[in-house]
Amino acid sequence: MESIIPLLKATKDASVAVRKLSNKQRADLLNALAEKVLANKANIISENQKDLVLMDDADPKKDRLLLNEKRIIDLAQSLRDVAALPDPTGEVLLEKTIEQGMSLQKLTVPLGVVGVIYESRPNVTLDVASLCLRSGNACVLKGGKEAHFSNTYLVGLIHESLAEMGIDEAAVMLLPTDRKFVNELLTATKYVDIIIPRGSEGLIQFVRKNSLVPTIETGAGVCHTYVEKTADLEKAKNIVVNAKVSRPSACNALDTVLVDREVAAAFLPTLKEDFINWNIEVFADETSFDILQKAEYPFLQKAEPEDFGREFLDYKCSIKIVDGLDAAINHIYNFSSSHSEAIISKDAAAIEKFLNEVDAAAVYANASTRFTDGGVFALGAEIGISTQKLHARGPFALEKLVTEKWVVRGDGQIRA
Repeated sequence: MESIIPLLKATKDASVAVRKLSNKQRADLLNALAEKVLANKANIISENQKDLVLMDDADPKKDRLLLNEKRIIDLAQSLRDVAALPDPTGEVLLEKTIEQGMSLQKLTVPLGVVGVIYESRPNVTLDVASLCLRSGNACVLKGGKEAHFSNTYLVGLIHESLAEMGIDEAAVMLLPTDRKFVNELLTATKYVDIIIPRGSEGLIQFVRKNSLVPTIETGAGVCHTYVEKTADLEKAKNIVVNAKVSRPSACNALDTVLVDREVAAAFLPTLKEDFINWNIEVFADETSFDILQKAEYPFLQKAEPEDFGREFLDYKCSIKIVDGLDAAINHIYNFSSSHSEAIISKDAAAIEKFLNEVDAAAVYANASTRFTDGGVFALGAEIGISTQKLHARGPFALEKLVTEKWVVRGDGQIRA
């Protein structure tokens, strides 16, 4: 294939039909797709296995690639959850009559064609397609080669569901994995209305620098948990361990533990047993290194400057000792990616100061950052976690896959 423009044009044309679907038709489509996904669990796992065998077991992205029975069941439920959400289109945001006698309405309408570039996560294929179709949009999917077999099979199921409802299959278009087509996608302003990159910081920065199509970032997650001096240390230990190990390849996983100097000697050794169980490699600043070395923690290295502000996506984290709340907030200001940040504290004033002053898409008090998720936030599913400030921030879900249209009704008015 020399060009993807014919594919993009086909999706643009198909978007007209998707926009015309009723609320019930969109919901019925996703419910039918959920049944099809469940009926084909074995085939999905088989195709996914073809991708898995090609990836090194040591690659932290392998967990992102995996589709097992539980994850497939969860994906089907997510499709049903999105189907059950209110229609985000046709909402009247403003209504008034202006002095010229014309009535004005501002309505929510579909974006049109949503292009998503992503890496190694076949679940994104279903998440994006479901959210786009539910909101009256068509979508163009540029998945990575590492998930080729999984994505191809899943899009095949989507196409079956579209065809059964008489909808052009081009409404959900899976592009070739060859990277040579990325620039063509990023400059296809005639056919694609918005681009959403989901993946590594390198991918996101490439799209930002090269896209002529408007872009919404779903940024990398460099997430901190600050153990403040009044924290319940047992609670803090459980939160830190969960935030690091429950799914380290997720963007909402913990990367850096900030510990108040007053409690560092008491707190850090409490991590030892759980961290050893998970083989957590710790990159520690000078003080925390000394404390953990005395505690005989085995997987310990001295932190380098680049270990702060680093998204590990693995069973690794950095630890830094700070002198109080202001120092913790300042560290986050300098090293955060503005994704998810947490404080563990009993001090109500410290908690409110942290929540108000830390600039991130999600801020937490006494809870794990792992909760930053469209499904957990009862948004059905997400395209990603937006770390920018325009249009969408935080879990980028159904409610944000719309734009606005002004509808003006007159009776012969002309402007002087």
